[in-house]
Amino acid sequence: MTSVTSMTAANDFTDPLLGSNFKGYPRTQAPRRRSEVGAAGWNVLAGDLPLPLAVLKREALEHNLAWMQSRVREWGIDLAPHGKTTMSPQLFQRQLDAGAWGLTFATVTQLAVGVAAGARRTVIANQVVSDEDLAGIQMLLSQHADLRIVFLVDSLAQLALIEDWSNRHPASVPFEVMIEIGVEGARTGCRTHEEAVALATRLRASDAVKLVGIECYEGQGATGQSEPDTAYAKALMDRVEAVARHCDTQKLFETDEVLVSAGGSAIFDLVAGRLKPALGAPVRGLLRSGCYVTHDHGFYKRMVSAVDERLGCGCGESLVPAMEVWATVQSRPEPGLAILAVGKRDISFDLALPVPIARAARGVLQPQAVPAGWKITALNDQHAYLRWDANEEAEAPKVGDRVGLGISHPCTTFDKWHWMPVVENDYRVSDAVAMHF
Repeated sequence: MTSVTSMTAANDFTDPLLGSNFKGYPRTQAPRRRSEVGAAGWNVLAGDLPLPLAVLKREALEHNLAWMQSRVREWGIDLAPHGKTTMSPQLFQRQLDAGAWGLTFATVTQLAVGVAAGARRTVIANQVVSDEDLAGIQMLLSQHADLRIVFLVDSLAQLALIEDWSNRHPASVPFEVMIEIGVEGARTGCRTHEEAVALATRLRASDAVKLVGIECYEGQGATGQSEPDTAYAKALMDRVEAVARHCDTQKLFETDEVLVSAGGSAIFDLVAGRLKPALGAPVRGLLRSGCYVTHDHGFYKRMVSAVDERLGCGCGESLVPAMEVWATVQSRPEPGLAILAVGKRDISFDLALPVPIARAARGVLQPQAVPAGWKITALNDQHAYLRWDANEEAEAPKVGDRVGLGISHPCTTFDKWHWMPVVENDYRVSDAVAMHF
């Protein structure tokens, strides 16, 4: 029998109580459950919520979810979206409902959030090495009989740590692992074929693990230029396939279905066709893109424009930006400069500065496009520097105006908020999501 306490805890996780202790929630409004926000009748441009405020546009979200799922279906592979992008149970559920095979995470802590949200097929696209994390995986497996967790290995040193932990915990079940193929000068992963196959041989001999697949991450070498990106992705996937074939012919896999996985959100099309090599065992290709769910107005917009060209997608057919951050003009301290009340605590700045995309004067409910010369040139913790060309002074913003900003890299905007309203195209709030970073 489920206790009242456990039911309350589950409800607080999937449908948390939001209030003015959370940034972006109206201080003049009573607390509401997340699921009740859509019925409040709020409109962002009517001034019903305090700025700055990050919002998700419902139609764009739904478009992106459907578009990516249709793509992987056409390619004959599956999607295991990277949950670290959003860390939102509500968005996880939308991805799973759209047809995702499972979810990917970077840490065991993130994984636990995904499991609590209902994910049962999971990948940790990272190396697990610490005793606490290994114990955490075993605990989750013991709590959920239908849960699958696969993580990455790339060295004999890592395997030695896993075996040491398993020897001290003889009741544990073998960990499912994939070998990661890496790139010189980039992050993790085996650098040579010889290193990878030697590791595979040792994994097969170990009672602590089961080798179930091969993995890589291609995103760190992406440039947004099709010719070098195509050559780079082909060389990397050739290495992945060579290791997979060796493991297959040498009977090193311990699984009925081999997993072959790749795919960030920058050049996913260039690896998608290589995720189902012909092996002696069935193969499931897993694409792990995460940022597709909201896309952006900066880095990924530039990268995916090249993807669109390769796929022959017209304007607006593929991914569209679904996240915006709105802020108030708080000061016009000198000619050609406005200070917006938004900063590094609120919006992405790791790959590129925000981009002004819309404006709405105080009391105006319909946003307008901004002049082409408007640019964010710097961010402080709580301030953004908006500048414009001298010949655009007549269209300069006024104190109290609202400015909508596009982002570059959604991951590092999501982690700055505990919740975000979901809005219609007229900025009426129709839903909300919560984040668990």
